[in-house]
Amino acid sequence: MIDDPNSQDDLADEWAAALEQQVEPVALESFDQPGDISADERRKLDTILDIPVTISMEVGRSQISIRNLLQLNQGSVVELDRVAGEPLDVMVNGTLIAHGEVVVVNDKFGIRLTDVISQTERIKKLK
Repeated sequence: MIDDPNSQDDLADEWAAALEQQVEPVALESFDQPGDISADERRKLDTILDIPVTISMEVGRSQISIRNLLQLNQGSVVELDRVAGEPLDVMVNGTLIAHGEVVVVNDKFGIRLTDVISQTERIKKLK
């Protein structure tokens, strides 16, 4: 252990200098515009970007008999298959695309995505 504060400062300076020599900036690819697509492909992409989809958040599910369904009234409680605090499912046209948590923004409910399902996993589920 080094007791001399000046020696510790010198050691820290040496480490910082060594790290600066080892660190190299990385050039990142820009994701603003899709690369190398033709005008025809761009037109097709623009066409589907305006198609409306239904997005919904699922808190949980429950199966009950029709008899119990008909007995529900104001104040009834339906138990769901989820534990409190568990992430919600984010569905687009009935397909799971992400998980998230409820947030309140300007007195309105919203959802913060915590885990987005990969494209390959979504395609596997469609088959």
